[in-house]
Amino acid sequence: MALMIRIFASPKASRTEIAGWQEDTLKVRIAAPPVDGQANTELVKFLAKHLGLPKRAVTIVSGEGGRRKVIAVEEMSTTELMAKLPPR
Repeated sequence: MALMIRIFASPKASRTEIAGWQEDTLKVRIAAPPVDGQANTELVKFLAKHLGLPKRAVTIVSGEGGRRKVIAVEEMSTTELMAKLPPR
């Protein structure tokens, strides 16, 4: 079963990084522009690398065209996931 994470993405940032939590949403700055899915591709690649997972284990479930997204993470327990993300 996949774990779901709410993401607020900010494209065209100076670098791709996790900016912390805002309530139950993880804020992520993305260096790529929101053109032709570039920001979505970079977000998935960044999260997979940050979590130590293959890219196929991280997918965008909803919100591909907006800043608010829901991401599914496979192959990881809730405890492992929370250990890799900044504290709330």
